[in-house]
Amino acid sequence: MRGIFRIGTRGSPLALAQAHMVGDALVAAHGWAADQVVIVPVRTTGDRVQDRALAEIGGKALWTKELDRALADGAIDCAVHSMKDVETIRPASIAIAAMLPRADVRDRLIGADSIAALPEGAIVGTSSPRRAAQLLNLRPDLRTVLFRGNVDTRLGKLAAGEADATLLAAAGLERLGRHDLGAPIGIDVMLPAPAQGAIGVEVLAANDAARRLIAAIGDPATSTCVLAERALLAALGADCHSPVAALATLGTRLRIEAALFSNDGRETVTGAIEGAPDEATIGPRLARDLLDRAPPAICALFTG
Repeated sequence: MRGIFRIGTRGSPLALAQAHMVGDALVAAHGWAADQVVIVPVRTTGDRVQDRALAEIGGKALWTKELDRALADGAIDCAVHSMKDVETIRPASIAIAAMLPRADVRDRLIGADSIAALPEGAIVGTSSPRRAAQLLNLRPDLRTVLFRGNVDTRLGKLAAGEADATLLAAAGLERLGRHDLGAPIGIDVMLPAPAQGAIGVEVLAANDAARRLIAAIGDPATSTCVLAERALLAALGADCHSPVAALATLGTRLRIEAALFSNDGRETVTGAIEGAPDEATIGPRLARDLLDRAPPAICALFTG
């Protein structure tokens, strides 16, 4: 390739680290010079507004709409996202061209060695309905308060005493070089968010050249699992208010496990299903099973 390939990203330290991972992968895959890749930070509404829950101000589109516009305007050639922050239904003009190999899907608890070790009535900072509901399901005595912002912002709030503990994604901490921060929470204790740990790269659907270039760095197993989890979300009719956890794993067969919660964590429904790796209906089938068995307090949070 001649010329410059422009990678759009949010401007947080984690987002920039992930964009550089994509850039390094492109350089390695195509034999480009390092200066043929340029990182283009794009400030999003989600980054600007930090004092309210995401669900109250427009949902996950607040992480993507400015990057979508930059793609449409030709200001960037691709956009890099944490896939768990990408809304389930995307514009037809934009395509997920590849996902990098998935990292650690677990959450890490900062402030205690385990959820069981948290003091009675401890306050946990989180902006995630899933994490809040899972915590309250495990420990009804806990309280949750809103924590938004990048990793350093949340750690600063914790250090300032605004909460006793917080939860952060292990993958993000590792990408920032903070390998030893926090205690990993096993997926048998807390299933992760759908698509957690996965980095996706989007391009204009009509840009065949960019699609081919990005496809070369993709991990098919990650894409298979994450797309199954996203299909589950779509079939559930989940949004930013919906406490849902899910994880797909790929062996000889594709297995997807999920849990839905009421907001207060008191009610939950869980399930798992297996199918062929290319079976498009596996996520929707699990969604139907979960909603058929879910109590009204949970069904009210999903439109599927």
